[in-house]
Formats: sequence, C-alpha cells, structure tokens
Amino acid sequence: MATTPRPASGGGFVQSVERSFDILESMASLGGPIGVTELAEAVDLPLPTIHRIIRTLVNRGYVRQLPNRRYTLGPRLIRLGDSATQLIGTWSQQHLSRLVERTGETANMAVLDGNMAVYVAQVPSAHSVRMFTEVGKRVYPHCTGVGKALLVQLSNDTVRALLARTGMPAYTENSITDPETLLADLEQSRTRGFAIDEGEQEVGVCCFSVPVPNAPSPTAISISGPAARLTVDSAASIAPLLKAVAQELAMEFDKGAVL
Repeated sequence: MATTPRPASGGGFVQSVERSFDILESMASLGGPIGVTELAEAVDLPLPTIHRIIRTLVNRGYVRQLPNRRYTLGPRLIRLGDSATQLIGTWSQQHLSRLVERTGETANMAVLDGNMAVYVAQVPSAHSVRMFTEVGKRVYPHCTGVGKALLVQLSNDTVRALLARTGMPAYTENSITDPETLLADLEQSRTRGFAIDEGEQEVGVCCFSVPVPNAPSPTAISISGPAARLTVDSAASIAPLLKAVAQELAMEFDKGAVL
C-alpha cells in the first residue's frame, strides 16, 4: 500500500533529500530485501525517481544491491546508527541522573535494535548494593523491564514474529516463556502505563520501565534495584517520575527533529 504523499517541499527543504530519507525509512520499516517496484509503491514515487535515488544510495554505501537485483540497507548506516546511539546516551545522562537522585536506584535507557534490547545509557545508584548493566549490552526483551517497555510500542503480530525469531529462554523461574502470556502482560503494561520485571531476568531484582514517546526507534527508560528496596508498591511513586522524565526526553527528540 502506498504511503500518503508528502506535501510539496518548501521553506528551504530539499526534495531529493526528503525522498532519499523516505526510501531509507521505508526499507527499514518493511524489513528484508525489497524490489524497486515494491519500494515505488511504498513511498509513492515513480520508478525513474526510485532508480535514480537508489543508484546514489548504493554508490554511497547506504543501500546494498543483492545478486537478485533486490535491495537492502547498506553497511554504512551502521556507523551512523552507532554514533547516534552514543550521542543519545550522552545527552540522556542528565535526565537519568535526576531519576537516580529522586529514587536512589539505578536508571537505564535502552533501544530496540533488531530483535534485542540494547542499553545505551546508565546512571548507577549510590548504594553499595546496586544494579549495574554494561552500556552496549544486548538482552532479550521478553524478560526485562526495558524490553517489555520496548515491546509495548509494537503491534501484537510484530511481537509474535520477533519472539519466533529469538525464542523465549528462561533466566529464572519467574521468566515468561509463553508468547500469549507475554502479550497479556504487555497489554496490562499498556493499561497501567509502565512495565514491570519482577525477578524475570535476575532473581532478587525489580525493575519499572516506561516507553519514551516520539523517539526515532522504540526507546525506553527504567529504574532497577534490589527487590528488598524496590518493591511492587514502589511503583506508586516511581512510575510518575519515569513518565515525567520520558516526556522530557521526548521533547529532546522533538528538538532534534526541528531546526
């Protein structure tokens, strides 16, 4: 199905640049190799325009042509993505620090990268007994607080497809290993506005997490700590703080989108 055509470019915008990003974003959202005819339908552009832009993107390494003449995103985008992820982690530190000051527990930010949740920032608690996750660590999303807050931003069908690719390994006796049970948990998270990990990744650890709106890819922040200090009842005070900081981060993303 074709996307809704954008209005004519104006106000200093360069149409060819907009179209290039439309193509890259469509390739990312559609997933897998794609032909020019499918791509033309997806972005609602004529084939000659698609061919011209694709040739340029292939020459620059941002798109790769396969032997069967279909196209995928190219390896040069990886460097851009890694740099952007590092920058997001840097400017999010001040927001996460406020969470730590208010809660006394470790604050994290993670993004969905392919099938996995990846931690991009962390501010640790000052307690001697605290939670620590290495920035850059990749974890399964089904059994972590940030992972669930990332999954709630996807449709149920997309979540099922992701779980079919990754499986649902159990890390503790509390880990959810059934897709439908997880989907029910995600629906409950959407209703209450935050996700919970009750010792599903690590015994004795509790985590609360919320999505960050308006991020370019699914993003979430969390507070985690020992279950002896961070109980389910703590959600009454921590969830509103998480939501407030998530909105602040959303405004940061908006600033980056408008010049």
